[in-house]
Amino acid sequence: MSVRLKTLVTTTVLTAAIAAPAIARDQINIVGSSTVFPFSTTVAERFGKSTDFATPIVESTGSGGGLKLFCSGAGVDTPDITNASRRIKSSEVELCAENGVNDIVEVKIGFDGIVLANALGNDPVELSLQDIFLALAKDVPNGEGALQPNPYTMWNEINPDLPAVKIEVLGPPPTSGTRDAFAELALEGGCKTFDWIKAMKKEDKAAYKSLCHTVREDGAYVEAGENDNLIVQKLEANPNAFGVFGYSFLEQNSDKVQGSLVDGVEPEFELIADGDYPIARSLYFYVKKDHVGVVPGIEEFLAEFTSEDAWGEDGYLADKGLIPLSDDERDDWAEKVKSLSPLSM
Repeated sequence: MSVRLKTLVTTTVLTAAIAAPAIARDQINIVGSSTVFPFSTTVAERFGKSTDFATPIVESTGSGGGLKLFCSGAGVDTPDITNASRRIKSSEVELCAENGVNDIVEVKIGFDGIVLANALGNDPVELSLQDIFLALAKDVPNGEGALQPNPYTMWNEINPDLPAVKIEVLGPPPTSGTRDAFAELALEGGCKTFDWIKAMKKEDKAAYKSLCHTVREDGAYVEAGENDNLIVQKLEANPNAFGVFGYSFLEQNSDKVQGSLVDGVEPEFELIADGDYPIARSLYFYVKKDHVGVVPGIEEFLAEFTSEDAWGEDGYLADKGLIPLSDDERDDWAEKVKSLSPLSM
């Protein structure tokens, strides 16, 4: 073959490759929160069985990891939907925009509580938010209006009513929405029970947040990854340890673990729904509007997820531990989903 012909063939092949349209996937690709994972998986399986669309692929990557993947770019080689056990941050919206992801649909699906659980067979434990902060924060008050590196190694050193066992808490990593929500609701909730620390929020918000949200790194808190099943296995093996995960997972493993009371309130379905349980958060997922109509089945999947049969008070997701939104909230969000209303911060 002559050099000229080789060049012509090469140019033709490259031109065809560039001109060829991207081949759309026939499966919805979902990433994100380990807490939302069982709900999303349940809807995906039902959707695959009850429609002509392929069953969506759902991966548990953590809320932060999922949003990073989601915001990495547009196009069918990126996820269509990401689950999150916290609301998307403004910095993540900016990252999405920088990478060409501009039209995002937000869907709030319900509520979940975060529990501090231990293995069945132990006495139930009642913790205050202050107990949790003093057990797990990197720096704590020394009793004289100053801070010190956390000196506590035993629960009864914090509160004599707590068991005389070593502080060992297994929980999610920083990429997890559960970790973010736990820091904001539990650690900060206990941190601001000290009036002089609470006053820091007005004086130096960054210093206040750093103090109240920073987890100790001396072995008392053990990062156990995004796999809540692994935490349950470790709790069964170590009866003195506690684990941090969502209420829905506690519900699914009630034959193995039990949740601690927090500020006198049990982690129960109705108490989380009513707002009485102090460590509760909203759950979400986010959708790339530009992928609707490109990847088949996205609108239909959204319709299934936001149907009363799924997320309603008597829906199949409530059986999995999802705390439903109120009737009015469900109606409002269902309408936003139907019209693919863009995210508003």
